[in-house]
Amino acid sequence: MTVPDRPSRVLAPSRRAQLSLFARNFFKHPRMLGSIIPSSPFLVRRLLDQVGWEEARVVVEYGPGVGTITREILARLAPDATLLALETNPDFVAYLGDSLPDPRLQVVAGSAETIQAELSRLGLPPADYIVAGIPFSTMPADCRQRILSDSREALADDGAMLIYQFSPKVGGDLRRLFSQVEKGFEPLNILPAHLYTCHR
Repeated sequence: MTVPDRPSRVLAPSRRAQLSLFARNFFKHPRMLGSIIPSSPFLVRRLLDQVGWEEARVVVEYGPGVGTITREILARLAPDATLLALETNPDFVAYLGDSLPDPRLQVVAGSAETIQAELSRLGLPPADYIVAGIPFSTMPADCRQRILSDSREALADDGAMLIYQFSPKVGGDLRRLFSQVEKGFEPLNILPAHLYTCHR
C-alpha cells in the first residue's frame, strides 16, 4: 500500500547547483555515475511507486549522488523510519549533509559492499527496501556479485531491492540470485532506464 506524497521537510537546492555538481563529478568519475544528468521525475516516480510506505521502516539507497531520489524518499518516508544512504564520493557526501538536515537520514561515506556492517553498526534491522542506481554493468564481475549477494542477505524476508540501470546486463545476475525479479522500462529519462524489482 502506498501513502500520498508528503512535502519535503527541507527546501531543495537550486536545480542549477545540483546539475553543476553532478556534471563535474560525472566528468571526473564517469564509470561511477553512468549518466551526466540526474534521474528524471518519471523514473523516480516509477521506481518509488513500488514501495509500501506505510510499512517501510528501513530504506537503503546506494549512490544517492546529489539527492534527487533521496529527497523523494524522505518526502514519502514515515516519521519514525530511517533512510541509510551509502555514497563513496566525498563531494556528494558533503553536499547531502549540508542540503538535507533530516534526522531520518543517515549519510555514510562508504560502499554498497559494507551494507550489512553499516546496518549492524547503526543498530538497524534488515532493510525493507534497497534502492540502487549504481552502474553494475561497469563493475568487475566479482564486485557486482558480492554487492548483490550481500544486498539480498541484508533484506528483510519480505523486502525488495529496487534497481535502475542504463544497461540490461545485470538482469542475468539478478535472476540467479533472487527468487523473483520483475522488469520494467522507463523511456522518459536520460538515458532510458531498465528497472528491476527483486524479492528474496
